[in-house]
Amino acid sequence: MKTEFKARFLQHLNQKRQDKGFTLIELLVVIIIIGILSAIALPSFLNQANKAKQSEAKQYAGSMNRAQQANFAESGKFGSNVEVLGLGIRTQTENYKYNVIPAAGIDENTTQVGNLATGIGTVLKSYIGSVALLVPPGSVDKSSTAVLCESKVATNTPPTLANTPATPATLGCDNTNYTVVSK
Repeated sequence: MKTEFKARFLQHLNQKRQDKGFTLIELLVVIIIIGILSAIALPSFLNQANKAKQSEAKQYAGSMNRAQQANFAESGKFGSNVEVLGLGIRTQTENYKYNVIPAAGIDENTTQVGNLATGIGTVLKSYIGSVALLVPPGSVDKSSTAVLCESKVATNTPPTLANTPATPATLGCDNTNYTVVSK
């Protein structure tokens, strides 16, 4: 009886040693699943990285809008360049170029100004912040309003500002190529 028990025990141990490890098919299935998950996750990851870069442009263009409004309240005219606005931001970063474009020359009669954030390269969207003066009919009081527009597709072409605002809601942002992000 003891010898029979020993024989079965040795058979059992021998079978356990042979069952260890993975088959080639099991490994291939795991590799294919990892590949599919990577193919799905990588574009999403890259898109999030671009969104993070674009948030810089949104922040800077919005700050330029507010600085233009403050500059007009203090001096009676819009700032002609980024340095005049006193924000301490660089005119070019790793991802964007920033500049100011007036609808016409900057003077006391300027009623609209654009603050541009133009993407460097072709994977980032461009932004235009537009500040305009509003004068209610029959009033001498002026108030300013601002809007931030985002290009619908990634582009490194600088946006243009319409000479006259189409509506107070869009302030001259080109509705064909741009969408309003914030007012």
